[in-house]
Amino acid sequence: MSTAVRDQSGREQSGPRTGTMAQALNLALRDAMRADKTVHVLGEDVGALGGVFRITDGLTAEFGPDRCLDTPLAEAGILGTAVGMAMYGLRPVVEMQFDAFAYPALEQLFSHVAKMRNRTAGKLPLPITVRIPYGGGIGGVEHHSDASEAYYAHTPGLHVVTPATVADAYGLLRESIASDDPVVFLEPKRLYWGKDGWDPAAGVEPIGKAVLRRPGSSAVLVTYGPSLPVCLEAAEAARAEGWDLAVLDLRTLVPFDEATACEVVRSLGRAVVVHESAGFGGAGAEIAARLTEKCFHHLAAPVLRVTGFDVPYPPPMLEHHHLPGVDRILDAVARLQWEE
Repeated sequence: MSTAVRDQSGREQSGPRTGTMAQALNLALRDAMRADKTVHVLGEDVGALGGVFRITDGLTAEFGPDRCLDTPLAEAGILGTAVGMAMYGLRPVVEMQFDAFAYPALEQLFSHVAKMRNRTAGKLPLPITVRIPYGGGIGGVEHHSDASEAYYAHTPGLHVVTPATVADAYGLLRESIASDDPVVFLEPKRLYWGKDGWDPAAGVEPIGKAVLRRPGSSAVLVTYGPSLPVCLEAAEAARAEGWDLAVLDLRTLVPFDEATACEVVRSLGRAVVVHESAGFGGAGAEIAARLTEKCFHHLAAPVLRVTGFDVPYPPPMLEHHHLPGVDRILDAVARLQWEE
């Protein structure tokens, strides 16, 4: 993987820098396209406009409309086109404008993208990266704030990746594009504009590796993507209650880093899984089940979950009630059967 980083004018940069997640994703796409001419970007408004969140800004100007191309408003057609491109040796990167907009493409994703390598006994991989802005927190209306990671994680044959830091946004997207397996790359859109220091040349943990973002001695908050910042905030607030909370960022739902998650949970004996999507049948249900099965004799309390409610995404004025917040997380921690 190339470590050269360039700004949007094409000037090469190196070493530590400060930027937003949106900028890191743009640079990851740019560097991947510079390093490999088979990498093509396609989607609605990704060309001249630069994407609805400007993640693809400047790519058409640098690489031309044949490598960063606008498509019709037809998600099934976009992904179907990417299947054909990948079968002929290209590495397409598809952008779906919003999570719920991707639903018309699920048949292509589930029936062909996820199954092709298995169907051909490994002879025909489909190195497709499907970028999907997801989650709430931006005051978006229905169809603009869904968190549908459980659909993708439930589908064998797909990797499911979701960065929560600027460094991971760059590194994990480069890793995803380089993968010969199809990757659903879920981008927390409320984190697009948060700035952080990062060094692209330093590298990141690969796909399939969780990272302990905050050590602790009382319990662990297990989370990913858009819920990482609120878990870190909750961990800080928990000090006033006498709790020292660890925070584990999964980074990748598939493959799931069971070894790291179990190691942390066994050492602490108490865990709360936190995510934005609905609780029933959500990714947290599978995570909690696995942790319970693998760590049962080490648990001092049941593995709890703090999630979005089991309702369609609410209007913007109500989303702060719907999304997991510090108070709901600390309430769950308080129910972890603490000894007097």
